[in-house]
Amino acid sequence: MIRHTRNVLMLVLGIAVAVSLIAVVLYESDTLPVGVLSGRGGSDEFVLTMLMELLTLCVIPLALRLFRFKTVAARLTSADELLRWGMIRMLMLCLPMVANTLLYYIYMNVAFGYMAIILLLSLCFVLPTMARCEAEMNVGTRTAEHVQDGAEAEKQ
Repeated sequence: MIRHTRNVLMLVLGIAVAVSLIAVVLYESDTLPVGVLSGRGGSDEFVLTMLMELLTLCVIPLALRLFRFKTVAARLTSADELLRWGMIRMLMLCLPMVANTLLYYIYMNVAFGYMAIILLLSLCFVLPTMARCEAEMNVGTRTAEHVQDGAEAEKQ
């Protein structure tokens, strides 16, 4: 079951990276028009830049530390819960990465490109290997037992 969880998480990661790479190839080969909205002088580019910068700055530390929060770690006792929380963590990093990639080519604003690269690099720290999946489930099991023991001690 844990192998299935790892495969699904790797598939999500692969799809997100593939979509970003396909966008890069299509835009760089001039199949899609580059900079369609660049140089308009509107505030939409500024608002999107600020929004994506804030989103990127908030989501990276949250995703990297998500499984260390006690409430989340206590729930990581089964492969299904690992899949659910792993999918949340993976999408927290993958969706902004794809959005930043597309926004870079739409606006030709290097800030979007840099944020996409940073998000891609941060995916290396949550790469769902088999060893990581097993370790995260073991940490969750130990945390759940610790929380349960603490609750029993309070009752007595």
